Amino acid sequence: MSAYTLTKTRLFEGIWEGVISTADADAPMPAIQVMHRDQALDNIHIAEHDTQSWSLRIPIPTTAIADGVQTFLINDTHSNETLDVITLIAGEALAGDIRSEIDLLRAELDMLKRAFRRHCLETM
Repeated sequence: MSAYTLTKTRLFEGIWEGVISTADADAPMPAIQVMHRDQALDNIHIAEHDTQSWSLRIPIPTTAIADGVQTFLINDTHSNETLDVITLIAGEALAGDIRSEIDLLRAELDMLKRAFRRHCLETM
């Protein structure tokens, strides 16, 4: 199990930012690797925030922005564990999926409204 915890702070202008923290006061600076399609990303920036936390900045490469779902794994290389996952979803390929999910939610909401109205009539 990793001694570090990663908390996302924001994704802004193509840079994912987070804070790595630990309860161990003697923990060294974490060794982080970010993987996308079995390739390690370059230009990962880790800076000491205070004695038990570090700022992490991951620039998302423009070549990784494409239709579909793109997943980036943020790994602690000491423990070989994944601390967090960045998921980017974009493009027309997902529009049909989102529309079908909304239709399904509407149908379920209509069913709940009918059941609630029937319940209200029966309890009066």
